[in-house]
Amino acid sequence: MANDRRRDDVRREVLPIPDRPPVGLTTYDAKDPETEYPPIEPLRPPDGAPNVLIVLIDDVGFGASSAFGGPVNMPTAERLAANGLKYNRFHTTALCSPTRAALLTGRNHHTVGMGGVTEMATSAPGNTSIRPNTCAPLPETLKLNGYSTAHFGKCHEVPTWENGPMGPFDRWPTGGGFEHFYGFIGGETNQYYPALIDGTRPTEPARTPDEGYHLTEDLADQAIAWVRQQKTLMPDKPFFMYFAPGATHAPHHVPAEWSAKYRGRFDHGWDRLREETFARQRDLGVIPPDAELTQRHAEIPAWDEMSDELKPVLAREMEVYAGFLEHTDFQAGRLVDALADLEVLDDTLVYYIIGDNGASAEGTLHGSVNEMISLNGFGALETTEYLRDNMDKLGTPAAYNHYAVGWAHAMCTPYQWTKQVASHWGGTRNGTIVHWPKGIRGRGENRSQFCHVIDIAPTVLEVADLPEPTFVNGVQQKPYEGVSMRYSFDDEDAVEQHQTQYFEIIGNRGVYHRGWTAVTKHRTPWETGAIETVPFDDDVWELYAAEDWTQAHDLSAQMPDKLHALQRLWLIEAVKHNVVPLDDRLAERFNADIAGRPQLIHGNRQLFFGGMQGLNFGVVLPVYNKSHAITAEVIVPESGAKGVIFAQGGIPGGFSLYAKDGRLTYCYNFCGIEHHFVQGVQALPAGKHQVRMEFTYDGGGIAKGGNVSLFVDGDRVGEGRLERTEPFAFSADETVDVGMERGSPVSPHYGPKDNAFNGTINWVELDVDEAALAQDHLLTGAERFHVALALQ
Repeated sequence: MANDRRRDDVRREVLPIPDRPPVGLTTYDAKDPETEYPPIEPLRPPDGAPNVLIVLIDDVGFGASSAFGGPVNMPTAERLAANGLKYNRFHTTALCSPTRAALLTGRNHHTVGMGGVTEMATSAPGNTSIRPNTCAPLPETLKLNGYSTAHFGKCHEVPTWENGPMGPFDRWPTGGGFEHFYGFIGGETNQYYPALIDGTRPTEPARTPDEGYHLTEDLADQAIAWVRQQKTLMPDKPFFMYFAPGATHAPHHVPAEWSAKYRGRFDHGWDRLREETFARQRDLGVIPPDAELTQRHAEIPAWDEMSDELKPVLAREMEVYAGFLEHTDFQAGRLVDALADLEVLDDTLVYYIIGDNGASAEGTLHGSVNEMISLNGFGALETTEYLRDNMDKLGTPAAYNHYAVGWAHAMCTPYQWTKQVASHWGGTRNGTIVHWPKGIRGRGENRSQFCHVIDIAPTVLEVADLPEPTFVNGVQQKPYEGVSMRYSFDDEDAVEQHQTQYFEIIGNRGVYHRGWTAVTKHRTPWETGAIETVPFDDDVWELYAAEDWTQAHDLSAQMPDKLHALQRLWLIEAVKHNVVPLDDRLAERFNADIAGRPQLIHGNRQLFFGGMQGLNFGVVLPVYNKSHAITAEVIVPESGAKGVIFAQGGIPGGFSLYAKDGRLTYCYNFCGIEHHFVQGVQALPAGKHQVRMEFTYDGGGIAKGGNVSLFVDGDRVGEGRLERTEPFAFSADETVDVGMERGSPVSPHYGPKDNAFNGTINWVELDVDEAALAQDHLLTGAERFHVALALQ
């Protein structure tokens, strides 16, 4: 499509661009012949500014994609690379939220307060999860310069105490420069039952999994519809689109026909796969001929060490993951095809970043049918027998699956380690493709200059001929910390301009300087919880020379002075960018009181009203490891009660209070393994009633059991027993809902649709700890009602 470009003479260092009212003669009558004003000019960027599409895939290692020698077919990536450039030394931060915050701001992750994922935020400046207003995000800068902006997919940068339905929304996508957002807030979501947000409001998928729904397909549909409308209504206005599907983060969900493509492809195991991938990488030229395949660390088991009974399960895990990744590439390809159909692809700067970090080794040494089992400390329940009995569920809505550590390591070939390990290239080096036929002469070429995700923002501004803003919304801005990659587009031999870069995630740290790296691994990704770690000063550092492409030969013993110089440089960079104090805590940082971050809900009572749905865990009182009670005032219709009153969680785990066959029913779903039911002995009569579930916790530690009692109008109508409970989380994304259940269903007694309560819910009160035990099984009168309201 042709664009009507104009010569640009606008000063753009201060944003929003200050209005400049016309000066000159002001007449009394608009019909006066001397009445003259300049025409209103819509805001547009400078002439020639391209469209921009950033595709960011989740949790993919350097050695996964066929574009970089991996076993997973990615024709879209290969097609873009054939008509563009492959960057084989492009780096991320080794973790999700930090990479995304760095990408969108052009500054290092600690500079913008994102030293870890948002759920681990602390009060230390480098880890608050609060982006400073001195670091305006790229989409904000582009929007204020006349771009249309949209974000589809994952946003994991919203502070947990601000991600509820009442905001504040300043740090949501629509508060950070995106005019349109459709996706989810958080680290992961169920691909079949996502916790969807449209703008700032929760929404439901249009279809169920049985009807063919999958999140990545939905995101592509939404992105295609948006760009078609944008180019139809504003053909002269460039767009900035950020397409960041939750794939291929766990859970690994994909329709069966995609995983079926890889049947039998991984039966030989992960060690052989690394060797095959390494050979293809050398043939493709994405690594030098003299590069070496790094050794597998002792913590990662060899394929031959795995039992013959388990190997079919392990192979199936990788088949599902491979299908998931190819499916994701296909959906990205649909978006690329839409741009081509609109005749704007050649003038769209496309960044296809294959991974926001290395492949995830968070799935345990044997993988998982439901990753929440191990995350709650019950990994021993997933025995070989259990895994074999449930392997057909992998990839389906009935599972919440993840693959084994050995596969993650293979997906990071030829490098050491994986996601979270910021010290080594396996955690931070991600194959990236840049495609812009109108602006890049090269086709099918490699670029080996060192680049980092913070380089994208300055690159976009340079190709759009936009200055880096000095003031945004009245606040003076910190300079970008990245370096534009434009210099390398047309010169494969250009001297690299990003010469120094620190790395740090959860104590894993390193520094790159003019080819050399000094690194130290502090924590292992699959070791979670409050484990004892070595003191930072006792960490063992390694040194790698510039010509050692894969960090295969540690020179620390031979060159101690060089190592010490780089260690000092790391410390200087760390102080400069708010990396210190170092913080290697995991379980402790998930506790807001210890970490020093705000909590939205306080006290031990919380009140809800009918219709409150899609509430995430950050805005609801936690019920783990404690007594709790749920009381609701309901009006039962003459036809009898049916449907959900109050639910939290979904297929991976949770609980629900609902009516079945007219009777009050409680279901506790333990990690998707066991469903425990307690049901009232008689049907709820028509009219207004108080229904109540009380859980009396045994105490004596975490994950213990307790007694369940059901009450109607203060009278006990049912009781049962739970021998164990989930201590930390039911799921990563399932919500709390009143009057129906969104997402996947906790109980097998109802499905994902048509589960709403058929009467009226006036209110629901959640009481925990002493508040749950102090009741006489009945909340009476306005006084108790207002007490509950006041204590929120």
